[in-house]
Amino acid sequence: MGFSHQACAQRETANVVSQHLDPDHPPPPRKQPLTGPIRKMATGAALFVAICVVAVVGYVAHGWRLDDAIYMVIITIFGVGYGEVQPVESIALRALTIMVIIAGYGAVIYTVGGFMQMVVDGELQKALGARRMCMDIDRLDNHAIICGVGRMGSILARELAAQGKSFVVIDTDERRLNSAQELGYLFINGDATDEHVLEQAGIKRAAVLASVLSDDATNVFVSVTARGMNADIMIIARGENPKTEKKLIGCGADKVVLPTAIGAKKLAQMIIRPSAENMLEQVTTQGDMNDELGRIGLQFDELIVADGSSLVDKSIGSIELRSNHGFLIVGLRRKDGSTMLNPTAETILNPGDVVIVLGHSNDIPQLAERFCATRGKVTYRGVAVDS
Repeated sequence: MGFSHQACAQRETANVVSQHLDPDHPPPPRKQPLTGPIRKMATGAALFVAICVVAVVGYVAHGWRLDDAIYMVIITIFGVGYGEVQPVESIALRALTIMVIIAGYGAVIYTVGGFMQMVVDGELQKALGARRMCMDIDRLDNHAIICGVGRMGSILARELAAQGKSFVVIDTDERRLNSAQELGYLFINGDATDEHVLEQAGIKRAAVLASVLSDDATNVFVSVTARGMNADIMIIARGENPKTEKKLIGCGADKVVLPTAIGAKKLAQMIIRPSAENMLEQVTTQGDMNDELGRIGLQFDELIVADGSSLVDKSIGSIELRSNHGFLIVGLRRKDGSTMLNPTAETILNPGDVVIVLGHSNDIPQLAERFCATRGKVTYRGVAVDS
């Protein structure tokens, strides 16, 4: 019997997971609750309308014309002071009129109270700020969209902000969004799997979408939705389970980042080749070394070997020879995360490799352009350079 219950539970869990991973059955979008003042205003307005309807029906039921009933309700609730449209002599009509006065005034006061609370609590200012933020997001073009601003998303946002890359973050956590607002980030409070939310983020104008949510199933849905809305956008998805990588790519993601795998490989490199890893760490970050080299016109930088580039399947020696040794390749980071310090001349470059070069500051953008054989674009410091 115990085994039967366990098997049933496993089947039920598998069904739930399959539904989450099935693009045809996405999870329902999370509805954001109204804040207190706005909820009061909405409730008060609904009560006011209901009272007006009941009062009009009551007067019509006593033989009044519809226009007379509506007129009587309006002048009664708002206390205009005009005379009665028709004589109110029966007890039922007088009771109805008293009810209209008390309930109508109560609904109006309740609604106005919600509005005053909204003004006092700054909700109106927040609403105006949200409107300005929507206008700023509408002006973005070729920007990045970060879905999830947790531990990984906040680091990603900080790095993009440091490099001056425009972006907008999407999350449902109020605490995280408040932190993003304090840092001056553009943000949207909503579910990244919702097409309307992605539309607000300007997905049709965006260049990159990074889905870095902690749940793999949600990242799958974000990838599916984003790919359906923009076939040309680059989608980078986070995956906690290595088995999810194929699902993410099959659902529209261009690249999948596995933080656990990358962290393990990083630790292995630091244990096996600590000197090489430390060197690459220094030359790929904006630190004191670049500042010192900048004084003599040199700088360390990265060049990404893109698909279709003339650098693919070429040896480092042949590349340096063709450029008349105008730069020096000091390191190489493979697509799988492995690194090499001072690679040999026979090292072959593959798509996705990151070449760490030392050269003159003014020559590196031209260097990126020089070795792009196809008439396309090459990525330099996150910016597309025309070839």
